[in-house]
Amino acid sequence: MCLIGSTGAPASAAQPQPGCQLGKPAGSVQHVIYLQFDNVHFDRDNPNVPSDLEQMPHLLNFLTSNGALLTQEHTPLIAHTGGDIVTVETGLYPDRHGLAVTNSYRYFTPAGPARTGVAFTYWTDPVFDPGAASPSDTSFNMVGPDGQNVPAPWVPFTRAGCNVGAAGTANTVLENTSTDIPTVFGAGSPQAQAVSSSAEQAFTDYVGVAVHCAQASSVCASGHADRLPQEPGGYTGFQGLFGHKEVAPAISPGSPLTDLNGQPLEDAAGRQGFPGFDGLTPAVTLSYIATMQEHGIPVTFGYISDAHDPHNVPPGTPAYGPGQAEYTAVLKDYDAAFDAFFSRLASDGINASNTLFVVAADEGDHFVGGPPSPADCDGVNVPCSYDQIGEISVNLTGLLATQAGVTTPFSVHADSAPAIYLDGQPGREDPSVHEFARALASLRADNPYTGANNEPFAASLAGEAEMRVLHMLTGDPLRTPTLVLFQDPNYFGFTGPGDCERPCVSLSPGSAWNHGDISPDINTTWLGLAGPGVRRAGIDRQTWTDQTDVRPTLLALAGLEDSYTSDGRVLFEVVEDGVLPPGVVDQRTLLTALGRDFKRINAPVGDLGLATLNPATAALEGASEAGLAEVDAALDALAMRRAGLASRMVTALQAAAFSGQPLDPAQVAGMQQEAQALLATARTLSPVK
Repeated sequence: MCLIGSTGAPASAAQPQPGCQLGKPAGSVQHVIYLQFDNVHFDRDNPNVPSDLEQMPHLLNFLTSNGALLTQEHTPLIAHTGGDIVTVETGLYPDRHGLAVTNSYRYFTPAGPARTGVAFTYWTDPVFDPGAASPSDTSFNMVGPDGQNVPAPWVPFTRAGCNVGAAGTANTVLENTSTDIPTVFGAGSPQAQAVSSSAEQAFTDYVGVAVHCAQASSVCASGHADRLPQEPGGYTGFQGLFGHKEVAPAISPGSPLTDLNGQPLEDAAGRQGFPGFDGLTPAVTLSYIATMQEHGIPVTFGYISDAHDPHNVPPGTPAYGPGQAEYTAVLKDYDAAFDAFFSRLASDGINASNTLFVVAADEGDHFVGGPPSPADCDGVNVPCSYDQIGEISVNLTGLLATQAGVTTPFSVHADSAPAIYLDGQPGREDPSVHEFARALASLRADNPYTGANNEPFAASLAGEAEMRVLHMLTGDPLRTPTLVLFQDPNYFGFTGPGDCERPCVSLSPGSAWNHGDISPDINTTWLGLAGPGVRRAGIDRQTWTDQTDVRPTLLALAGLEDSYTSDGRVLFEVVEDGVLPPGVVDQRTLLTALGRDFKRINAPVGDLGLATLNPATAALEGASEAGLAEVDAALDALAMRRAGLASRMVTALQAAAFSGQPLDPAQVAGMQQEAQALLATARTLSPVK
């Protein structure tokens, strides 16, 4: 069989890397392949149109035949690509990795409006403000609660002697040329000088792809120091390769890298190298991953761009709707790439008998568009078309001024869940914050899809106290929003002129897939696990999990452990007995019950987070200052009680999963009773009238 895009590497090239100490279960995990989709859906957006995964049967069948596909995976808040992917990578909620508002965020300055920080940077970068050479916020972009740099996700693997490759996965590769290149290579380095000569060429050469090597690995013999100066336990003597220019010679010596269709990897201008993050289609990403696996890099992480947006096109080009011919064609290409990928891996001896496959999507997107035509189109036999498509964009500045008479200066992270930053960073009980919140809740818009006039679009509001419950207060107080407005998911809030001479409500056809918000179709996504140690469970529609659970489950299956306690738990429901230490195999039912209650109180969109959002919103919308203060104090108390209980729960779960320390049934029962009491308290909260 001729495999298009294959380097022709012999199967021996894909044998386990010498010194790479993976092992569980029974020593059979020799490779790890993690794939991260951007907004690819398991559920149907139109009941007549097969979903994204249904239109990729080679991937769907591989996962369900060789493991489990969990359809009740959940996001943190806000639900955005950058923060969601980092949550999966670290097993930490945004309050512990620093990115609660993404893909960019705002940070307060000593005077004037809040400025923009970009969530996508290399792991060790400080805050990246594209408009300021020296941001006034000097914290790490990836900042923990203690102000320290967050532990890097590749460390357990490289410490175990395994090289780790990354193609496009958030913040594990260089993301820009402005701050990342000086951070990694040095301000006076040849790479930094290359940016001065041609920033576009430097982006193609150094951004988007990386290899983090084990100590003394020959793969990184020509590389650079892989610096993690604040890594717990220290991290010295490790090398890395950064960018296509450095990675390609190591994994494709003697010939240019091509995608799975045999096309050279190039950027939009035809320069050989990294094709850009939008250019990471399966044919490209999977070629990077397969070639890395064939050349001494047994642990690989890859990002795949979304299928429902046209990429590398002029701004304003309409997005695709479900079942649209162009969308269906893209998914057909995606499926063909996975067919070629699995065939190529099989010829290399890489398969579900020796390789752990983890495949995930960052969040679900909410489609904003009118009805399809014809009404019964299925997208496969009968293409769909749309007369109206695009999010409903609302100019919050103009609406506040014209409808509520509020001209308080503020800035916003534009989104379907806009984060509001009032100039001067007033405290949460400041009357100006309460006044502004009431005004936001009162806003109305004419819905161009339904024809409804004066439709309210504010669904809920979170102030600082509720953001603490939702794991949205990071170790950098300068990036804490004054308020977060969770809107009807059809709407997208931004700032604009303080009047509505130009319409303050309009359609944006170039953006028809909203996320960030609190909505079941946004916050519910999927996770696929296949390979050694994974139960052949097919499609699992019952297990409630969130993105922090991916990391501990992956490490347990690979026989490794982090140097910190994550916010997730091993998914006992889908791992085989051989993954668990002998002392806790017979406690699977108890472990599962405790794990589920842990998620109910600790997950941002778990029972506690959703229960507290209603009284938090009512207090901010209400007229009583005393009522707001009382609810905020109650939320603070709940968050403190939850923190202590969640810490005890996850400590017990991790000790059982990784050290074999049996659970005490009486202690578990006590923790479960405490969880029920927390939930009962949350459900009875209400503001004083």
